[in-house]
This record gives sequence, C-alpha cells and structure tokens, in this order.
Amino acid sequence: MLVGLVFATEDAEDRPDALAATLPFGGATLIEYQARLLAAVGVGHLLVAVSRVTPALLGATSRIASRGVTVDVVRSAEEAAAKVHPLAQVIVVADALVTTDAVIEWIASETHEALLVTRDGDGSVGIERVDNAHSWAGLARVPAARLADVASLPVDYDFQSTLLRQAVAARAVQLLLPPATGRTRHGVERNAAALLRRSKSVLAALGDRRTAWTDRFIFTPITGWTLPHLVARGVPAWAATVAGGAFGFASIILLAMLMPAAGLATSLVGIAALSTGSMLSWLRGEDRLARAQERVIQVISAIAVVLTGVVVTRISGGGTGLVLAMATIACAVLLERTPVPRRRWWATPAAHPLILLPAAIVGHPVVGLGLSALYALASIGAAIEAIREKP
Repeated sequence: MLVGLVFATEDAEDRPDALAATLPFGGATLIEYQARLLAAVGVGHLLVAVSRVTPALLGATSRIASRGVTVDVVRSAEEAAAKVHPLAQVIVVADALVTTDAVIEWIASETHEALLVTRDGDGSVGIERVDNAHSWAGLARVPAARLADVASLPVDYDFQSTLLRQAVAARAVQLLLPPATGRTRHGVERNAAALLRRSKSVLAALGDRRTAWTDRFIFTPITGWTLPHLVARGVPAWAATVAGGAFGFASIILLAMLMPAAGLATSLVGIAALSTGSMLSWLRGEDRLARAQERVIQVISAIAVVLTGVVVTRISGGGTGLVLAMATIACAVLLERTPVPRRRWWATPAAHPLILLPAAIVGHPVVGLGLSALYALASIGAAIEAIREKP
C-alpha cells in the first residue's frame, strides 16, 4: 500500500501571504501537480504536512480529494503516524518540489527504503546534505514505521528534516538523480516567476512517457511545444477536444470530396490537437476527458483509413482499396485488445494516417493502404508471438 506525504509548510519567496505549495503550476497549483504524480503511481491516500492552513491550501486539497484521493492534513509526525497503516510504504515529497512522472515512478518502484540524492557539484539543487558527497533531492520512500520514529522525538524538531535524518540512519538506499534532470526538470522552487520558467521544461517532459514511435517523433514534440503555452493561457482541456473534432469533421468532408491528401493531413492536425488535449486533461485531473480524447483519436484514424479506401474504390472502380482498409482496421482492433506491453515500433491508431499521407500526396493512396495493412498485420503478429512467449 502506497501513501503520499507532501510537505506544504514554507511561504513563497515573492508572496509571503501564500504557501509555496499553492503557487500556480500546470493550470492548477503545485501541490495538485504533486498529488497528480503520486496518484499516477497508485497512491490513494495523501498526507499533507502543514504549519498553517490557508484558503488556497484548503481549496487545493478539496480538489485533490474530489479526484478520488483521500487527503488528510496533518501538523506533526505524531498525527501523520496515526493516519497511516503500519504496513504502508510512504512516498515523501519535499516542500515545493517540482519533478516529473518518470522520477516519481522510479522512487515508487523501489522495494527498499530509498532516498533520491544529488552529487555535490553536478549543478543539481540539493535540499539537505545526507553525507560528505551527496545531498537529498527531495524524494524518498520510507516505511510507515519511520513516521513513528520521528513522532517519538521532541515535537520542536523539524518534521521534514528529521524524517530525512531517520531514513539516513536506517541506511536507506541512495538513488542518484541524473544531473541533466536536476538542472532542468527537478528541484525546489518557491518563487512564482522561477516556477513558471521551470514549468515549461517539466510540462514538455510529460509526453516523454509515450513510447510509440508516432508519439515519440511526431506528436510528443508537438505536445511539448504547445502544452506550456496552453497552460500559461489557461486554455480549457475541452477546447482541444472541440478543435480535434472540428479538424476530424473537416477531414471527412475533404475525403468525401475525393481529396485524400488534404483529408489525411487535416485528420493528423486533429489527432495532434487531441493528443495535446489528452495530456492537458491528465495534468488537470480530468481522466475521463483524457480517455475520451484518446478514443476520439482512434475514431478519427479509423474513419480516415476507411474513407481513403472508399476514395480508392471510387477512383479505380475496384474493391482493393476498401478491402485493404478493412483489413487494417481489423488488425488494429485486435492489436488494441491484446494484453501485452506495447513495443515502440508497433502500429498505433495514429500511425495509419501518417503512412497513408505520403502515398496520397504522390497520387498513389492504394500503395499507402497496402503498406498500412501490412504494418498492422506485422504488429498483431508480433503481439501474438509475445503472448505465446509469455502465456
């Protein structure tokens, strides 16, 4: 059982009336972003350690709780220890820490008590020294018993620092944070302006977890560039859904007018909008909308393939194009239902319009349909082999 412990005790440097944890980040607040990352690794119970409670903090914790996470605000290690199951593992997040989902997943996947550390002199920001060569990087995984150890000490001890000391004394495994990550995407920020600058790099990194080649080389770079701008302007996630749907509808019209190149290009614009919107929805805790946007991507891709087959059939008078299109869709549906981890080269719904577009541009969409069908068939074949290897 994983429990999150987020510290929200320090004031913002440029806003003394506000806690650093409640500074704007990612269209919400920093603590909501931290809670979002923790929820993504399976944390269903969040402890928020505070020295004072502000209206902004109450609002943030209420929004976190509305997304299905149990939230308890605690003022001491004794309160925290009383709220946690004795066998729970606690993911500790330092006050005002900005990080990425990949780093959170790393610390959460550890099976032993662990501390994330930085090496002195590598340019990464350390919070507190743990030995003569390393400093704490703001994340830890500790057993619930460690909270009880801190609770047994004098109450005037700093909760966060003492918890770190107890983990070091227990010989927690030290995980070294890569220097490049620490310089750009990981660190403590209590200044609103500095937090905004760092957020652009962190938000751009959110799409890095998508491993398919279509995402890695096409849609993730687009998301990385557009997402910080959308967040900075407060664009709602549903706006991306509307934009994606509009481009998808326009692609249908263009394909119906026997303009396959223009139609496929327009469908890809719609898919890019929905891909960015899905990430924006995830960031703001709108999981249902994010899943809906991913499904719309599948629908637009399927319609683009089928209508391209219809276009080829109408132009040539034969049924080859439509047969190839239906074969592609059948293989794609089966691939989506196979219970195996996706490999980078496997087909995704968005890959098929990408394959069709160059062939349509040069005037041979039937070639694109043939390549798309072969690609889908090779992907489902590889998935079946993977199931056979690991039944």
